[in-house]
Amino acid sequence: MLKTLELSGFKSFAKKTELDFKSQITAIVGPNGSGKSNVAEAFRFCLGEQSIKSMRGKRGEDLIWNGSNEVGRSNRAGVKLVFDNKKNLFSNLGTMSSAGRKSASGGDFEEIIIERVVNRDGSNEYYLNGSLVRLKDIIELLSGAHIGASGHHIISQGEADRILSANMKERKEMIEDALGLKLYQYKREESERKLLKTEENIKQVESLRREIAPHIRFLKKQAEKVEKAEELQHKLVKFYREYLKREKIYLESGKQKIEAEKKPLTEKLHELEKEMAKARKILENSNQKDGKSEELLVIENKIKAERENKDKLYREIGKIEGEISANQRNIEKIKAEMRSEENKMVPLKEIEELEKEISAYFEIGEIIKKIKEFINKHKTDFEDKNLEKSEKSGIELEKDKIKFEEKILEIDKKLLELDFKYSEIKNSIEKEKDTERDAEKNIFRISSEMSEARGKLEFINEKLHRFSIEENDWKREIQEGGVLLGTAILGFENDILQDEVSEGDRDRQLYRRKELEKMKIRLEELGGAGGDEMMKEYKDSVERDEFLAKELEDLKKSAESLEILIKELVEKLDIEFKNGIEKINETFHEYFALMFGGGEAKLDIVKEKIKKKKIEDELESGEEDIRTSSSGLLSIMGNSEEGEEETKEGIEISVSLPRKRTKGLEMLSGGERALTSIALLFAVSQVNPPPFIILDETDAALDEANSKKYGDMIENLSKVSQLILITHNRETMSRAGVIYGVTMGRDGVSRLLSIAFDEAVAVAK
Repeated sequence: MLKTLELSGFKSFAKKTELDFKSQITAIVGPNGSGKSNVAEAFRFCLGEQSIKSMRGKRGEDLIWNGSNEVGRSNRAGVKLVFDNKKNLFSNLGTMSSAGRKSASGGDFEEIIIERVVNRDGSNEYYLNGSLVRLKDIIELLSGAHIGASGHHIISQGEADRILSANMKERKEMIEDALGLKLYQYKREESERKLLKTEENIKQVESLRREIAPHIRFLKKQAEKVEKAEELQHKLVKFYREYLKREKIYLESGKQKIEAEKKPLTEKLHELEKEMAKARKILENSNQKDGKSEELLVIENKIKAERENKDKLYREIGKIEGEISANQRNIEKIKAEMRSEENKMVPLKEIEELEKEISAYFEIGEIIKKIKEFINKHKTDFEDKNLEKSEKSGIELEKDKIKFEEKILEIDKKLLELDFKYSEIKNSIEKEKDTERDAEKNIFRISSEMSEARGKLEFINEKLHRFSIEENDWKREIQEGGVLLGTAILGFENDILQDEVSEGDRDRQLYRRKELEKMKIRLEELGGAGGDEMMKEYKDSVERDEFLAKELEDLKKSAESLEILIKELVEKLDIEFKNGIEKINETFHEYFALMFGGGEAKLDIVKEKIKKKKIEDELESGEEDIRTSSSGLLSIMGNSEEGEEETKEGIEISVSLPRKRTKGLEMLSGGERALTSIALLFAVSQVNPPPFIILDETDAALDEANSKKYGDMIENLSKVSQLILITHNRETMSRAGVIYGVTMGRDGVSRLLSIAFDEAVAVAK
């Protein structure tokens, strides 16, 4: 039930004015220009009307008291409506924070206060029980109680005939509003907007997925390479550590054995050198010394010098062999890189130039020739300069090695000659049985033993030299492993092998070395295992695609739900509308017969086929004006042509006056149209009664007899709705329980005078 209306600064009500609606019928009277119609407009304003024109203004500022000579202008206009909610009229209020008091029954408020304020800058504020809310919240709340900013419950003199003069589509919308179907329409339109937005989002998400799909495919291939590289790296780390550990054990044990063999020979050679020194001293001091002894000493010194030179050459050859080994590995590495796919890339620009050259030929032979030239050119370019340099360096090293080996052969030849001469002199001296030759004989014996010991040491040193080369290779492998695998290679010395290193393990170790080189080359071909940034990008891209896929799935489910909801709302609207028309027709016929003393009147649902517009060109966002009408149909303005037919539904009014041949609205007089429109509006109001109805001078065109019938209908209508009557008609005034008189003084401000009609009648008596 409506309790009060409060106006402050609204139009001609400059000062705070309050109307109290204690009676079921309240009349507002006053002379023309006093501002009484501003009361009806205050209702429209507070209930959310957005058309300033319907409130006789151009801008929001026109609704604010603009001042007069006596009273200054206001900066804002406010209208407040208070409803009694004890009967739970606003059942869809829900839980809201406000200053209202809770009803004894529990969840709903006993009193609902709706307020709207407009400021000079045109901004609007909406309040519900003192809390700032949105216009949408106000509309939804009022729709649940069958109240709107305009429609069947606020009817002015000019609008009474509107339902008759409206076209069939507009008439259908007005009746839907009166039947309380506005909320369903609002939900349907909102669902259609959401569906349209959802479909746009689906297209955007699908477009995004299409855009990132090639990038993900590329990243996936790279990720697979990185995963293979990481898998190979893990395998290589284990393999590498085992190889290094086994090589370390082999080198250490081998060196220990050689050192064990070398030590007694070194000690023996040291003792022999001491004996030789004593024997030489004896021979040098001997009176028996002759030319043969001198020659023997000279040959011995030459043999010693040549052997030292030979040892030096062996060391040089060892260095060269180490360099040759390193150079050979570098060549194999370069060749492996050359065989990889990445190094077979040819610049796109050169391919385009080849394409231009080929296009100039028509003979297949010439084209093939050109392609072969192109391949040979790039094949030659493909042979890296580093490979040529390494191969050239390898050849030079081989030459140096051969040169040193030739020198060793020359030294061996000299040593052979010296040994032969040494043996001749020795045999000559041996033949002489002179006891004075004992020193020479001793020298020969010692020299023979030293030669044998040196030969063995030479062999052992050669083995040590080979071990030294292998040890350098092992150390180089550790460095390469550190570069390739990082810290993962550290600590291999502490690893425990599954089986011990044996003599026969050397062949397997050489095989491991080859496998190790293959794995290293393969890892380099895969780009190494350092693809953390790329893997992160791939993971992020996949996660984004999965998120988009999930979002797309959710959007499609949402679209399906919205389509089902729209279908259900359309069916609900159709059923409720048809049922409402049947009820309206029953009451419409009764009121019409009452007003005209008989006759017939009814509403008919009609369908009309219209040409549907068809889009010629694809519309881009922002280029065409697309609006959703209140019936939910899309009106598209742009380049179009007529296409298939579409069915449009509306309402036609059929009337037949008693004792006349008058049929159809166009045959009615002005008074008859007024009575018909009132009968229809009252009939509509009684099907789904709003809590209050405002009638703004809808009785102005009625004569005395019809005014009596109008008054009877008002009293009948007041049983289901509160009535606020703005009128000049005495008969209408007589039906009111409370009358407010509106006056306007010289200051242009509207003021109220009120009197309870029952009290007025008693005073008059």
